[in-house]
Amino acid sequence: MQHFIGTYECKADEKGRIMLPVSLKKQLSDKLKNGFVIKRAVFNSCLELYPIKEWDELMLRINKLNRFNKKNIDFIRRFTAGVRQIDIDISGRILIPKDLINHAKISKDIVVSSAVNILEIWDKGLYEEAIDDAKGDFGNLAEDVMGDKTYDDVS
Repeated sequence: MQHFIGTYECKADEKGRIMLPVSLKKQLSDKLKNGFVIKRAVFNSCLELYPIKEWDELMLRINKLNRFNKKNIDFIRRFTAGVRQIDIDISGRILIPKDLINHAKISKDIVVSSAVNILEIWDKGLYEEAIDDAKGDFGNLAEDVMGDKTYDDVS
């Protein structure tokens, strides 16, 4: 699994194309030939960009859900709503479908942010709001999420 690094400010043109920065394209270079999946985020008004390998691993887990359980079917339907396979062109641009642009309220100024093994694509204003909202209680959040683990527990 590759871990992406960085937060990048970019511009979207009127057609929904985003030119990725060179340093991010370098991190994605070995994944370009296989393509990517873009989808709505579960918890935020942003988009998630998965390299195909990461998406396939996630789909293996989801495919194990019992489809005779209504909650599972509802989850699968909502989780995969709006999912698209996309490529990064030779210029380093991605084209975001209009329905996903509308969902994430993406305007001209955007932020592409690493989220471990995927990338999040945000409208810049919404990204700044999300970061500001998390500032006040980040210490408590960090302690709740990571504080009870030892480094030996992380694998």
